[in-house]
Amino acid sequence: MLDILLDALRSSVLISGMVVVMMLLIESFNIESHGRIFTRLSKSGPLQVVVSALLGAVPGCVGGIAAVSLYTHRMLSFGALVAMMIATAGDETFMMLAMFPGKAILLLAILLCLAIVIGLVIDKFDKGMKPLPTRLEDTYEIHGNECHFEGHHLFWRKDSTIHYGWKRIALIFGVLAYLTALLAGLFDEGHESPAGMGLLDEKWAFWVFAVVSIVGLLTIRAASDHFIEHHLWEHIICRHLPGIFAWTFGVLLAIGILFHFIDLSDWISNNTPVMILLAIAVGLIPESGPHLIFVTLFASGVIPFPVLLANSIVQEGHASLPLLADSKSAFLKAKAIKVGIALIVFLVWGLLL
Repeated sequence: MLDILLDALRSSVLISGMVVVMMLLIESFNIESHGRIFTRLSKSGPLQVVVSALLGAVPGCVGGIAAVSLYTHRMLSFGALVAMMIATAGDETFMMLAMFPGKAILLLAILLCLAIVIGLVIDKFDKGMKPLPTRLEDTYEIHGNECHFEGHHLFWRKDSTIHYGWKRIALIFGVLAYLTALLAGLFDEGHESPAGMGLLDEKWAFWVFAVVSIVGLLTIRAASDHFIEHHLWEHIICRHLPGIFAWTFGVLLAIGILFHFIDLSDWISNNTPVMILLAIAVGLIPESGPHLIFVTLFASGVIPFPVLLANSIVQEGHASLPLLADSKSAFLKAKAIKVGIALIVFLVWGLLL
C-alpha cells in the first residue's frame, strides 16, 4: 500500500509541475506578444481545432496539458478540447511506436483525422451555447507595459536590474528542484523498459519536460516583478496549483488502490464478448498505465485493432487530469462524447469488415 501511495505522490508531483511550467510559458508568450498569439487563435474556430488536435497528437501528455490550460482560460473552444482529447493517446504512444510502429502510425493518423472532424462538428452545433463553467472564469490577461519582460525580451535584457524577492526565489527553487528530480530519475517508476524501446522509450518524455523546465526557469529569471507577483504567484501558484495537485493525487491514489485488488488483464482475456465495453470503460480512467493492457494484448494478437482503437479514442492519459480539477462538467461531457464516438466507430468497423 505504501508503494501505491508513493507512486501516486510521484506522478502527482510530475504532472502538477509540468502543468505549472506549461502555464507559465503560455502566459509569458501571451504577454510578450501583447496577446496577439492567442487573440488570433481565439478568433478562428477551425484553427483552434487543428492546433489542439496537433497538440494532442504529440506523444506523451505535454501537448494535451497545454491545450487544457488554453481551454480553461477560454482560448480554445469545447470542440477544440474534444479534438485534443481524441487525438492524444498519452504515454501509451511511446509503447505502441516501439512494439508495432506501422500499425501505431495508422492508429495515430486515424485518431488525428477523427479528432479534427469531430472537433469541427461539435463547434458547428455548439455555436451560441453558453460556455461550460471552469474554476477560472478569466483569460490570459495583459496588464500593459508593467507585464513586459525586462528589456522587452524573454532572455536578453537591456536593464539588468531585477528584484529577487522571496516569491521569485521560491519559484526558481521550485523549478530547480523539479528539474533536478527529472534529471536524477526520481520520477521513474522503476519498471524495466521492454526490449527494443530504444529512442522511443517514454523516458524521452522526461527530457522534454526537462527542456521545458529550463525555458521556464529562464523565463522566471527574466520576468518583471509585476509578472512574478500577479501572473505567476497569485494566478498560477495560488489559484491553479493546489486544486490540480489535490485532484491529481486523489484520482491516482484511488486508481492505484482499485487496480491493486482487480486483475484487469485477467478480466479482459476471460470476457471476450464484453471486451469492447471493457476497453471503453478503462478508457474513462484519466491516467496513463491501465491502457497499456490493451497495447500489450494487441501486440500479442489477443485483441483486434478496433478494440485498441476504441480504447484510444476514449482515453487521453494524464492530459485530462488538470481539466478534471478546473472544469468537471467539461471533463464529463467530453468523455461522454468520446464514448459515443468509440461505440459508433466500432459498430461501423464491424459492419464494413
